[in-house]
Amino acid sequence: MASTDASADGGTAPAPLGTDPEPGTDTDEDEDDTLDLPLPEEFVTLFRGRPAGPGPDARSGDDLLDHVAGWGPTATSEGLFQLVPVRLEQDAALISRWMNDPAVAAYWELTGPRSVTEEHLRAQLEGDGRSVPCLGLLEGAPVSYWEIYRADLDPLARYCPVRPHDTGVHLLIGEDADRGRGLGTTLIRAVAGLVLARRPGCTRVLAEPDLRNTPSVAAFRSAGFQLAAEVDLPGKRAALMVRDRGARAVPPGPPDPSPPA
Repeated sequence: MASTDASADGGTAPAPLGTDPEPGTDTDEDEDDTLDLPLPEEFVTLFRGRPAGPGPDARSGDDLLDHVAGWGPTATSEGLFQLVPVRLEQDAALISRWMNDPAVAAYWELTGPRSVTEEHLRAQLEGDGRSVPCLGLLEGAPVSYWEIYRADLDPLARYCPVRPHDTGVHLLIGEDADRGRGLGTTLIRAVAGLVLARRPGCTRVLAEPDLRNTPSVAAFRSAGFQLAAEVDLPGKRAALMVRDRGARAVPPGPPDPSPPA
């Protein structure tokens, strides 16, 4: 299971939430890897014969996650924020550098050469579309890494109750200078808002940061998530954080020590 919380903004590796990458991520040698969970036959039928390349008809998160690439920007107190699906050749080096930051590595477990990160990203980009790796751009500049995934199709569903179309998030804040000042809370709130606005069938946004990652748990709380349960996942004991469609974010207060991932 990957980690989704290399810090208050941490994440988990591809077998997200189930693996979390929320730490959203593992190196994933774990048999619980997200991409190993078989899709229902109706989804297999849906994708059979579709092209694997980029484009609206490709086997990307566009289908299972309602066109993440087209969600568009949203305004935040820090500026205009947007999720942009990762482009392997252009973005792997930056994401690999972030993964090798000790604060992030403690939860994502993707340290090592660039090839380690590339393998993690490729598994999602060439997978069935249930997990979409994205860069979070603030005023056009990359400041965070996200994995948006279908929690109901993820190994997470083996460990706790999920609802159809529940959407999970794994994240990390890339630079140390951006942590500890409340940016994590701001971006989590923005992404939860995007998910609920762009995915009408989704009623909840989930995250499962490592319980030890108290800054991450605090950031999710401040962004309107509630602690639903403590869950034993492969490789970690997680705080299952849930944001319901009707929930309101906690009014801004003193900055939370935004977690690295």
